[in-house]
Amino acid sequence: MSTEQQTVDHGRLADLRASLTDDFATQTARLRELTELNADTGDPGEAHNRAGLLAATRRSIEQISGALRRIAEGAYGACEKCDRAIPVERLEVLPHARFCVPCQEKHG
Repeated sequence: MSTEQQTVDHGRLADLRASLTDDFATQTARLRELTELNADTGDPGEAHNRAGLLAATRRSIEQISGALRRIAEGAYGACEKCDRAIPVERLEVLPHARFCVPCQEKHG
């Protein structure tokens, strides 16, 4: 790998880390807002929607945290199953991806 490519990758990771950190702060604020919102309207549909939003927000925070941890450990971009590089295109679309596409399909 050339020095220029390493620099670009390092810069890309720094940008990604900053973006993920911002996303983490946003999702954490959203989770706080959702958990503090205890107004029970008696509408089971609304309670169901709130529960879904809470679950999705927690999952998002978990995924972001995992990506930030992998960046810090130097393991970001490597498939957790086969250890092959996850294509950059996949990581651009799904920055918290833990698996390459073939392993993701097997993992379910």
